[in-house]
Amino acid sequence: MYRDNTLIPTEAIRLAALGQLAEGDMPYSELAREVRQFVGLIVGPSLDMLGPSLELLGFEGLVECDGDISADPDVILSISDEGQAVFRTLMTSNVRAPVNDVSKLVVALKLRFLHLLNIEHRAAQIEMLSEMCETELVRLEQLRASQADGQFAEWLGFEIAQLKARMAWLQALN
Repeated sequence: MYRDNTLIPTEAIRLAALGQLAEGDMPYSELAREVRQFVGLIVGPSLDMLGPSLELLGFEGLVECDGDISADPDVILSISDEGQAVFRTLMTSNVRAPVNDVSKLVVALKLRFLHLLNIEHRAAQIEMLSEMCETELVRLEQLRASQADGQFAEWLGFEIAQLKARMAWLQALN
């Protein structure tokens, strides 16, 4: 993690994998496909998002399996107790504003797996996401104030409207 308790790209991939396994056991090949597909659909194809092999999760004790992943891609994986603890740590991390590809992926993952957190942690994450939107809103409003007219100012207005809608949506989750 970065010093501000936000995730680095490899931790976002780890969150994607552990979240999938927290929902239920699955074959390694399916897990790899699900993670690759989700990440690719959120941020597009990106070498930065490939991260280390998912096989490391087994070496680190975050997942358990009854076979050798490298020999059998259909070996069933399950999340370990240590993996559950790491999942909770990753899910309760901060998100950086302004939003970039990594933070966009982290927000999507947090919303994707929000139901796996207890009520207290879920509320804290919704509050944190709301505060991130507020920070981004202030930044964009300041930028728009300095750009009084033109298509750029109109585009900023569109972005501001989206942020306000996102903030209202997040508040409705509570």
